[in-house]
Amino acid sequence: QVQLVESGGGLVQPGGSLRLSCAASGSAFRLNAMGWYRQAPGKQRDMVAVISSEGITNYANFAKGRFAISRDNAKNTVYLQMNSLKPEDTAVYYCNADLEVLIGIWLRTNYWGQGTQVTVSS
Repeated sequence: QVQLVESGGGLVQPGGSLRLSCAASGSAFRLNAMGWYRQAPGKQRDMVAVISSEGITNYANFAKGRFAISRDNAKNTVYLQMNSLKPEDTAVYYCNADLEVLIGIWLRTNYWGQGTQVTVSS
């Protein structure tokens, strides 16, 4: 079993910064791509940024130039540095991991974290 535990959300003023972290833990797993998604009330869940195991990144247009995704493979952790935050960035941010778990054979699967609230308000 694998768990994704997020941290770093909170309340920040417009123009401020936050850094989200998501750590994967468990036994017998291999991480592939990891990413961050967000969901505002009444809206669909949208991709924010993803990063491959080799460090190749992809960003949503709204995140380009303001957000930066990175990962530490030794710690099984992905980060999202968010700068110049706007009220419209307010949402629950979810970590996602594409990974393989060993259950006799390597089985590819996908996990979500529990989400962390980010609120941008003065």
